[in-house]
Amino acid sequence: MKIVAIIARILLGLMFLVFGLNPFLKFLPMPPLEGAWGQFLGALVVSHYVWFVGAVQVISGALFLIGRYVPLAIALSGPVVANIIVYHLTMQHSGAQPAVLATICWVILFWHYRVSFAPLWVQKA
Repeated sequence: MKIVAIIARILLGLMFLVFGLNPFLKFLPMPPLEGAWGQFLGALVVSHYVWFVGAVQVISGALFLIGRYVPLAIALSGPVVANIIVYHLTMQHSGAQPAVLATICWVILFWHYRVSFAPLWVQKA
């Protein structure tokens, strides 16, 4: 399980680092924005909200890649992964393969580091 967790950590780190740098460096082509998903992405770009999401992705991706503070990276990346999955479930069904891979990697890492999150499940602290 340790090797699977390392592979998941590296994969998720690379995905988050590359896709997180894109709002700043714009090296990936942007498809024409059409339909509900285009309006959603357009609003994120115009409001510069993508910079915040990109910064969270870069920080968590770097933490995943260096292998330090991995529980923090899991906590930071959880809402981003959830939003990516909901986006692909509700607005743009095509191109969801990287989102599914990110979700699988995130779940593997969450399970591997579940001891770090155990205090969150205590009913009375």
